[in-house]
Amino acid sequence: MRDAMLAGSLVLAFALFVTAHVTLVAGLATRAERWHALVAFFALPLAPYLGYANGMRKRAALWGLSAAAYVVLRWVAER
Repeated sequence: MRDAMLAGSLVLAFALFVTAHVTLVAGLATRAERWHALVAFFALPLAPYLGYANGMRKRAALWGLSAAAYVVLRWVAER
């Protein structure tokens, strides 16, 4: 039961992370400097930074929280 819950949580955290990343990149693509979206797509850690700088604070926070949740769950799964 514990393994199934951990696996489900891992999938959920990763799906949330990918969704947050895609929404950040899509939001950056609608801004004046569209090249930020291209950079953020390939350089993952720049996505929340550029998003926060462009006023997408909630999306950037969601990106950071979901990435942290995924890392912690991966660490727990390896133990």
